Amino acid sequence: QVQLQESGGGSVQSGGSLKLSCAASGDTRCMAWFRQGLEKEREGVAAVENDGSTTYSDSVKGRFVISSDDANDTLYLQMNSLTPEDTAVYFCARSFEFLSSAACSTLRGANFYYWGQGTQVTVSS
Repeated sequence: QVQLQESGGGSVQSGGSLKLSCAASGDTRCMAWFRQGLEKEREGVAAVENDGSTTYSDSVKGRFVISSDDANDTLYLQMNSLTPEDTAVYFCARSFEFLSSAACSTLRGANFYYWGQGTQVTVSS
């Protein structure tokens, strides 16, 4: 019913920047970016609500910016000051329809029903 498609991943040196995009049809409720490093569990990175409110994990706060363009049904993740620890596959995700603001801000994977295929981000030293 809902398809998400990430793009914008690639390889950069430490300190560089990348901007990820996610094409997502439908109204934005709670949208988020998750990531999964090699041999690691998937973790929440950032979330944005329909009203524009944002939440960030402590590890990316101050470096990443999540935003959405409702007119084009696109979610973005601007990543700055990248480090090798940011290397991972990044996933775009959409929540269940009536997820509360409080629940959205927890960045729990169980609150998100629709997921993209992921885009690889590799940061070298």
